[in-house]
Amino acid sequence: MESRRNMLVGIVVAIVTVAAAVYATGLSGLLLSPFGSSAEYKSSESSTAPELAAGDWINSEPLSLKGLRGRVVLIEFWTFGCYNCRNTLPYVQSWHERFGEKGLAVIGVHSPEFDEERIADNLRREVASLGIRYPVLTDNDYRTWNAYGVEAWPTIFLLDRQGRIRWKHVGEGAYDETERQIQKLLAEE
Repeated sequence: MESRRNMLVGIVVAIVTVAAAVYATGLSGLLLSPFGSSAEYKSSESSTAPELAAGDWINSEPLSLKGLRGRVVLIEFWTFGCYNCRNTLPYVQSWHERFGEKGLAVIGVHSPEFDEERIADNLRREVASLGIRYPVLTDNDYRTWNAYGVEAWPTIFLLDRQGRIRWKHVGEGAYDETERQIQKLLAEE
């Protein structure tokens, strides 16, 4: 009986310890929102987005955010081995096709998770096989990832026509909400 009680006390202590660690590290927010999180910024609260770092470009000549001023820009941080990124891809492709002529520029920033994803030829092959037609920038050294403070794949940022971050979504989901934000930013002068 005594050993049973000691085991029960040990289990309770372990659960409390894990719960405290999850809370202290900020993981509770991620665990409690499995479909991601979104944030909208008013133009008065947002700052100019960091410029894209140098890397290899696929489907495009090198682009700069300064050169894209006047357009709404969607930046998606992704990697081709990420299942969640592949689930998001049809939505990103659809926005590129439907809103590109209306002033939306889509840029995929490929920040690799695994060594084989760092190889430019592997990325080119995947971009072609996935049917991606918008520009993709390699971010093998995570300079763009770090400049934006990204912590997970996929992460989507929307920039207004002045180059300010106005929307962020981490993870899958919120596709209708993201599309509403795209339309809202396209409608702004």
